Amino acid sequence: MVRTEQVQVQTHGNGHVVDITDQVAAAVARSGLTAGAVTVFNVGSTAGLTTTEYEPGLANHDLQAAFERIAPEDGHYEHESTWQDDNGHSHVRASLLGPSLSVPFVEGRLTLGTWQQIILVDFDTRGRTRTVVCQIIGE
Repeated sequence: MVRTEQVQVQTHGNGHVVDITDQVAAAVARSGLTAGAVTVFNVGSTAGLTTTEYEPGLANHDLQAAFERIAPEDGHYEHESTWQDDNGHSHVRASLLGPSLSVPFVEGRLTLGTWQQIILVDFDTRGRTRTVVCQIIGE
């Protein structure tokens, strides 16, 4: 059986990290399925999803610093020349992180580790309402 839900996430942009674990777990619980996998997908090209230990040092500093080294905000991006905007680094960072992930669930519960949360990282230069699709497949 397949169930699909959308989760709305408010962000501030500029690398804002949002823990969406509870929203994904709630979607799995509402599905009524007890075993399977949930695919979590960000709609849009300037935010991405992953799992990590959601704590301030990592979420607010370490991830930001790593992405700044890989795709600097003040770097040159052809995307900005094409569209006359300021978010080329946002697209590159989101592409590197990726738009989706899958998490198994057993007995209706996500199989995440003790210190593992599902996070959305919004790399765009402004806040927005993000849509995350949770497609739940199981029995």
